[in-house]
Amino acid sequence: MTPVTSAPLEGASNIGSVERAEREEAKIPVVEERLAVGKRLVETGVVRIHASVHEREEVVDEPLTRRKVSVETVAINQMVDGPRPTVRQEGDLLIVPICEEVVVVEKRWMLKEELRIRQLEETFHEPLSVTVRRDEVSVERIPTEPADSAGAVDA
Repeated sequence: MTPVTSAPLEGASNIGSVERAEREEAKIPVVEERLAVGKRLVETGVVRIHASVHEREEVVDEPLTRRKVSVETVAINQMVDGPRPTVRQEGDLLIVPICEEVVVVEKRWMLKEELRIRQLEETFHEPLSVTVRRDEVSVERIPTEPADSAGAVDA
């Protein structure tokens, strides 16, 4: 800083006061501004969420399959060679031979009877009542007044 001296006062009759004025310095303050940055939390709105579950009854009618077996015994009473004829399939019919030994002068296999097994398929409907649920959600935004400096929260 450069010292500043004042000039002698005109009309001053006192020499001593002129000398004192020459020795005085003027002081000029130098100011600097500084920036302080902060944040504050301001509530701008509220959200209200409503959730509800709706139920309804639905009828489900799907075709179902059930298998039934019918067994028929057919008498054959015929002599066969060998201990047992083999099981055979004729279309949807399964034939299982049933044999027994019979005493004769000579022993032979006699086809006593056959089991004739047929699979039957049946399609039917059996309606069922089923509960079905669905969630429904609505969002409601509630605005608030702008917060003043007293209501602000510093973060």
